[in-house]
Order: sequence, then structure tokens, then C-alpha cells
Amino acid sequence: IRRFVIKELQPHSEEWEETTFPDWVFERMGELGFLGLDKPVEYGGQGGDYYTSLVLAEELRHAHCGGLGMGLAVHTDMTMPPILKFGTEAQKQEWLVPAIQGKKILCLGITEPDAGSDVAGIKTRAVKDGGDYVINGSKTFITNGHRAHAIVLVTKTDPEAGHGGLTLFLVPMDLPGVIREKKLVKLGMHASDTALLAFQDVRVPESAVLGEVGKGFYHISWELQGERLIG
Repeated sequence: IRRFVIKELQPHSEEWEETTFPDWVFERMGELGFLGLDKPVEYGGQGGDYYTSLVLAEELRHAHCGGLGMGLAVHTDMTMPPILKFGTEAQKQEWLVPAIQGKKILCLGITEPDAGSDVAGIKTRAVKDGGDYVINGSKTFITNGHRAHAIVLVTKTDPEAGHGGLTLFLVPMDLPGVIREKKLVKLGMHASDTALLAFQDVRVPESAVLGEVGKGFYHISWELQGERLIG
């Protein structure tokens, strides 16, 4: 991993800090098997344990580009884990397998303009409408938000239920009503694609629910423990 990072990524660090690292990084790392080091072999991963993902995180420092590691970690260690643990087999085949291959890019939608670490304060709503859900709201500081093919989206399905009213959805980013409003200008981590997103009457089927309805807080809280160590 270190040889790859120094040879193929490090030379571009200054350029990427001025722009954003390109999508071929995901594809190349997928080819080399680096995006699924701790993911099951049956989904195209390498079958390693959690510490293998820590090795990747440590070696990426040789890229001299913090935003690169951020974008990759959101893909491998923030968005893949809930899909792997709570997703249906169909969801895993549609999103997890190509994500491990580097052919699909993932992002995670938690933070909002008025809610960050306080997940219970999330205002993005998903309202049941027949066999579908209709989603309205906004998310901000979403890493990979402009390039992602899908988002694991934290929504509120029951405003009266507190932590028990949150539900995760696996939402394709090309659906009508998904708006990538602007690329955010940040103090640092310029190589990382960070987006402000809006969701306007985005209609998804019940099959887009990730895990159980009303269990989103617990699903995402479980995932955040491992993600914080990677970060």
C-alpha cells in the first residue's frame, strides 16, 4: 500500500489541494483490492479484520493529502459498514459490490445546516406515501457529495419519536429531486469534494430503507464508533 501511495498518489498532492482528487483513484484502488481490505470475500473484499483498514488509513498519510484520505474513508469506513451490516442482499449487490470495486462511489448524509453531532435534531423528513417514501430536506458538509452515485441518508420518519424516529435510506444520487447545490469552500482539506445537498420531493420505494424503520439512530451510532478511530 505504501509503495502504491508514494508512487501513484503522492506526486499529485499539490495539484489535488488546488482542485479535488479525481475519480480514477477509487477505480485504481478497487483494482488493487484496497477498498475492501476488511470486507467479506463473497462481496469482492479481502476478508481481513478491522486492523487492515487501520493500516490503509495510516499508509495514506504518505500521500501528503489529507482530503484524499477523508474521501476514501467516507467511502470505505463510513458508508460501506451500514450497508454491509443492515442492507438486504439486493442492496449489497447493487451498491456494496461495485463500491469495493471502485466503480460506484458512496457518501453519508448526516450533517444538516442546523444539526450535526446531535443526530436527534435532524429535520430531513421521509414521509410514507403508498408504497413509497417522499424525502425533503438538506444536508451539508457531505464528503464525496458531488461525485457519489448513492448516499446513505439519515432521515426523520416520526418527528414525535425522538431517537426512535430516525430511518436510514440508501438513495441513488441521480433520482429526480436530488440537487447537488454547491461545492463548499473550506479552510483546509481542499482535495476533498464536500457538498451542500438538497432533497426536494425525492421519491424512493420501501426497498430503499436501510435496516429497520425507526432504528436509524442505532444503526448509525453503531457505525460511528469504528469511523472515529479511522478518522
